[in-house]
Amino acid sequence: MAEHAARIDYRAVTKRFTRKGRRQRGAAEEIVAVTDVNFAVGNGEVVALIGPSGCGKSTLLNMGSGLYQPSAGEVYVDGERVDSPNSHVAFMLQKDLLLPWRSIRANVEFGLEIRGWPRKDRRDRALDLLDKCHLSHFAEHYPHQLSGGMRQRAALARTLAVDPSVLLMDEPFSALDAQTKMILQQDLAETVSGQGKTAVLITHDLIESIALSDRILVMSQRPGRIIREIPVDLPDRENPMARRQHRRVGEYVAELMALLDVGGHVADEVI
Repeated sequence: MAEHAARIDYRAVTKRFTRKGRRQRGAAEEIVAVTDVNFAVGNGEVVALIGPSGCGKSTLLNMGSGLYQPSAGEVYVDGERVDSPNSHVAFMLQKDLLLPWRSIRANVEFGLEIRGWPRKDRRDRALDLLDKCHLSHFAEHYPHQLSGGMRQRAALARTLAVDPSVLLMDEPFSALDAQTKMILQQDLAETVSGQGKTAVLITHDLIESIALSDRILVMSQRPGRIIREIPVDLPDRENPMARRQHRRVGEYVAELMALLDVGGHVADEVI
């Protein structure tokens, strides 16, 4: 991928954390979360990160958003080095984190309000996004009045409202039942494709990674490294329900399972 085409770019990124040791009072213990991670995501591309729990997937997203700084290496968004929280990226998490005292419309407006948008402009944008997310009839409802799937739709609308360059998604559908998850995957895929958004998706669901992404990056156990990049050569990325039915899905699942190993181990070396 040409460097100028990258929306988000991780260059030789390593992240170390220091925590108080458990065995000796006051002793510090260094933990290497990820080491020498290199990958870039192009404009309009969706990349899925998979790997064992604790391998540093969320740490990578946090560095991409500027919440953490790399111990070594650099992260760039739109060609600018990320050294603090920035407005170019937006998070969508497993928990919707909607503000319970604000209506759904007001929740979607929240980021625009912080940025100083005029009341009418932010209202119009919120209502337009809620319509696209099939929530136009619930704009004045409150979070406790919506189902889990509807709340995640509202969270997606809120994420898109600020028009980020990059969407960072950390298992956004893992808490939902299977049917609701597939519906939300479809909504997300259509929206991301329709708006040409760039996204990095963390998931433990192998089928989800295949259905939603252009590439899958497989990470090792901690300290996390990229051990395999798998291009997803399937049509209809904007239609994950159709992708699920493709005859080659089983081949991708088998390849991913071999890398991750059903027994819980991950390949120790880059393949």
